[in-house]
Amino acid sequence: MLRFPGTGAIALATLIYLYVPIVIVVALSFNAGPMITIWSGFSTEWYYEALASEPVRQALANSVVIALVAMLAGTSAATLAALALSGNARLALGRRAEIAERFIGLPLVVPEIAGAVALLMSLVLVGIPLGLPGLMAAHTVIAIPFAYLPIRARLHDLDPALAEAASDLYASPWQSFRRVTLPLIWPGVLGGAMLAFVVSLGDFTFSFFLSAPGTTTLPVYIFGLIRTGLTPAVNAISTMLLFTSIAILVISQRLTRAKS
Repeated sequence: MLRFPGTGAIALATLIYLYVPIVIVVALSFNAGPMITIWSGFSTEWYYEALASEPVRQALANSVVIALVAMLAGTSAATLAALALSGNARLALGRRAEIAERFIGLPLVVPEIAGAVALLMSLVLVGIPLGLPGLMAAHTVIAIPFAYLPIRARLHDLDPALAEAASDLYASPWQSFRRVTLPLIWPGVLGGAMLAFVVSLGDFTFSFFLSAPGTTTLPVYIFGLIRTGLTPAVNAISTMLLFTSIAILVISQRLTRAKS
C-alpha cells in the first residue's frame, strides 16, 4: 500500500474542521446564559423553551409528516424498482437496467439547488400546489435513491433459486414475494426506509424552495432563527435533530447488515 507523508495530519485536520463545530454547538446548547457563544454555566432550560415553543412544535410536526410520507412512498417505489432491476428481470433488461439505475441515482449527484429549482418549476407546471403536497412529492423523489441502495444490496445477495423454487411449488408472483422474498430482504427495506426518513427530516434546500406559509419544516425554521436572532435555543433544537438523525442512522446501518 502506498503511503504519502502528511496524509494523517490532513485527515486529522479535516475531522477537526468538520466535527469540532458540531461539538461546540452541542456543548453550548446547555449554556445557562442568553449568549450563544459565551458559556455562563450548565442548564437545560433552552431545551424546555424549545419544546414549549408552538412554532417549533408546528415545524417539527410538518417535518415528521413529510418525512413519513416520503419514507413510505419512497421505500415502496425503491422496493419495486429494486425488484424490477434484479435477478432474471435484470438479465432480461440487459443494458437498460444499468441506465435505469443511473436515473434512480440522479438525485444523489445533481446539485440540490439545481434539483430544487427544477422541482419547483415542475410542480408549478403540473399544478401541484406548494406547501405540504409539493414538499411530500419532492421529498419522495430525493428519498427513493437512499432507500434503493440498501434494498438493492439485499436483493443482490439473495439466491434466485429461492424464487424459482416457490414458482415450482405453484406460488404466484405475489405469494413468492410476500412469503419468500420480503422476509429475506426486510432488514434492507426497513434500513432503507429509516435512511429515507432521515434524509427527508434533515433536508433544507428543497424545503426552503417548496414550502408555503404554515408548512415550514424544522431545518427551514432553524435557518429563520439564525437570520432573526440567535439564542441557545437554536443550539438545543439543532442538537435534538442531530442526535435523532444519528440514532436512526445507526439503527438503519445495523438493520442493513443484519442477517435474515
